[in-house]
Amino acid sequence: MNEEVSKKLELIRQTLRETEVQGVRLRGTDWFAWATAGASNTVLLTAESGVAEVLITTEDAWVLTDEIEAQRLQDEELPANFKVYVNPWADGAARESFVRDATGGGKVISDRPISNLEQPLPPSLQLHKRVMMSSELERYRQVGQKASQAMTEVLKVAKPTWTEYQLAGAGAEALWAQGLHPALTLVAGERRLPLYRHATPTAEQIGRQAMLVFCARGYGLYANLTRFVCFGKLSDERAELHSHVREIEAVVLNLCQPGTTLDTVYHALAQAYEQHGFPNAIREHHQGGTTGYLAREIVANPTTTDALAEGIAVAWNPSLTGAKVEDTFVILKDGKLENLTFDQNFPNVEVEGRLRPVPLYN
Repeated sequence: MNEEVSKKLELIRQTLRETEVQGVRLRGTDWFAWATAGASNTVLLTAESGVAEVLITTEDAWVLTDEIEAQRLQDEELPANFKVYVNPWADGAARESFVRDATGGGKVISDRPISNLEQPLPPSLQLHKRVMMSSELERYRQVGQKASQAMTEVLKVAKPTWTEYQLAGAGAEALWAQGLHPALTLVAGERRLPLYRHATPTAEQIGRQAMLVFCARGYGLYANLTRFVCFGKLSDERAELHSHVREIEAVVLNLCQPGTTLDTVYHALAQAYEQHGFPNAIREHHQGGTTGYLAREIVANPTTTDALAEGIAVAWNPSLTGAKVEDTFVILKDGKLENLTFDQNFPNVEVEGRLRPVPLYN
């Protein structure tokens, strides 16, 4: 952990030199986790920034927090590379005064600029966050396996009489039991599944089939996956939709090579939908993109020219009415894809050399 943080501090200080600024402030839950090798500044799960921030100058690396949080962070979260500055919880001005002193009153760049003295982070540093180091990938594998095991565990015991709330709650409980934040648990039961792509759960019973979606966060990294459960035989028409989605996804996954741009993937997806007879599907839901310290770092669209690279994670989610497929992959050194959220205990079929999930029959 300390070695990883040291490498990242050097990357940040290189950015300081290149941009001729005196400090970097990282406030977001994503950037805090990245800079600290997986530590968390999260208390309120829905907040984009947390209860502490990172300040890096050419000489020092600090975590800035208040007296409520400092001891816990030092005891349970922070690597040894950081000093800790503690301000009284009711005196935010003290922190700002400290930052001015630490940076000599100079310019600061930040992931979330909040004053005239702060500027956004340059693209070069943003790219470093999106490309996984080997130690980050090891943590990501743990998160992916825990999330997929939690998904399988829940869907194997789900009942058609459960409400969507119950299924979402069971999913959240299973993720917490694995030490993961249930950042997102979407559920659509039999009636709502054909109606909504982003189906937030309700008190309605799930009925004969349901979709469960996880964005599970651990060490700041997101494992994104979607699975289906069926009670009784799936209709031929519905089974065919799932087959179409898997074949469309294969087109995308085959394109996930270093150098491929996200707009290229998007246009290939649009063409695949059309070839399968669903020309409007590309407009009915976003298709995914790169992932990592955000559920989606960059969502692919017709104009996203960002290129994929070794070490970048992706999560595509092609969908049709009532069918969807989603896992979290990382691009490896040889250009191959590793499925971080694969669980061999969940039913699957082979699609163009990859094992892809199919609905689980209960």
